[in-house]
Amino acid sequence: MLLAVLALSGIVHLVNVTGFPDIFYDEGIYMRRAMYLLDTGSPQDSGTFYDHPYFGQIFLGAVLGSIGYPSSLNPTADPQSMEALYSVPRVLMGLLAIADTFLIYKIADVRYGRKVAIIASILFAVMPAMWLTRRILLDNILLPFLLSSILLALYSRNAEEKSSKRTALVLLSGAALGIAIFTKVPVFVFMPLVASLVYTPKSKRLLALWLAPVVLIPMIWPAYSMSLGQFDYWQEGVLWQAQRESNGLLYITEILFSTDPVLLVLGAAGAVLAAVLRDRFVLLWIVPFVLFLAVIGYMQYFYWIPILPALCVAAGILFAKVLSSRPKILAAAVAVVAAFGLASTLALVTTNVTSAQYSAMAFLATKIDDDTTFVANPVYAWVLKSAFGNKNGFSDYRDLIYSPVRTDHTVVVAEGHFMSAIDDYDKLRNAYEKSGTIATFENDPGKPQTYPYTPLNYNWEGRTIDIRASSN
Repeated sequence: MLLAVLALSGIVHLVNVTGFPDIFYDEGIYMRRAMYLLDTGSPQDSGTFYDHPYFGQIFLGAVLGSIGYPSSLNPTADPQSMEALYSVPRVLMGLLAIADTFLIYKIADVRYGRKVAIIASILFAVMPAMWLTRRILLDNILLPFLLSSILLALYSRNAEEKSSKRTALVLLSGAALGIAIFTKVPVFVFMPLVASLVYTPKSKRLLALWLAPVVLIPMIWPAYSMSLGQFDYWQEGVLWQAQRESNGLLYITEILFSTDPVLLVLGAAGAVLAAVLRDRFVLLWIVPFVLFLAVIGYMQYFYWIPILPALCVAAGILFAKVLSSRPKILAAAVAVVAAFGLASTLALVTTNVTSAQYSAMAFLATKIDDDTTFVANPVYAWVLKSAFGNKNGFSDYRDLIYSPVRTDHTVVVAEGHFMSAIDDYDKLRNAYEKSGTIATFENDPGKPQTYPYTPLNYNWEGRTIDIRASSN
């Protein structure tokens, strides 16, 4: 059964990895940082901007560098080559999602038994919300480390109280959570969950031992900024990140509901059942993180990724408890939900929303020379810089706000993300208005933006790409 679930997870998370979802702005940032690490050996991206710790680029850089990426792919200026460049990190995200499926199975098995484990892992493998795990995001990189920390803490509870095995499991659990926080700071809200698994009245020393790597590993980030003489910039960046504003918790909840109402309803009902049963495990996994999202100013819909496994486990508990005395009905109910989820997810993830992006990248690779500066979002910029060696362009179109163009010609990539920013920055608007269109690439998915295709509402960066040029 576990092998079948993992096979389903492989199909869902690895089919059409380069075609869906669109190549998102943040994915370009994390790829740029990984390439910068490979080029320079420094985890701190050029400049003095601090927003996230370093493990994301260290992990990506280590994996990609081990295969000689990107030169090992022999990139050429054609759409298929551009697609190949993105296929490698996207496949890596898919493999991490398969590992997540296995870890969810093991966590639920240790905590609640085989029945809940099978249900929870099936839901994570096939439900539509898992399209979020296909992007190159820090949340997807940290998730297997967070799940490993939880699983190791659960194993430590079953080890002998003062054994070396328990000590090792506790230390490894702390290290895994420390790495997760070193990837993205908000993961600290899961500390109460894992600490509650480690702590017993007789194991206060072990709790302190667990806490040491949880705290010390993320401290590498500010310590490194101090070594560069940039601690003030680190403080400024962290405060800026914490004070950003967006549409709030209700907005991203509406997005999750429109994407996967079945999982959200089942998971929420399971969480309510956990509260009735006084099950701290599920509540500590979900409630602190939701409260954190409610109080911070800035959030994105993919911030739900770390608690998607919790929703799956909670739904598994709901199924198992409510239908425990009727195994045939339980099996049928799970099969119906899984079949519905799988059909919905496959319909969604086999949609192509990226063809215009790859065609635009290929076109840019033929047009950029030493006398041309490109102004593009990181999705395109890192490819031109790292795969094709074009050094005159900006790593991010926002760099144009602070730095002058020093070449005779400028090429502007005016796609959805760029267009959403030009009203806020005069220099971006001027660059747009002073240039003229030399090529346009469009992608129409040809699908209604209703369930199960509602995520298409959030996959708009590859719809229309207007490439413009001007002489300076």
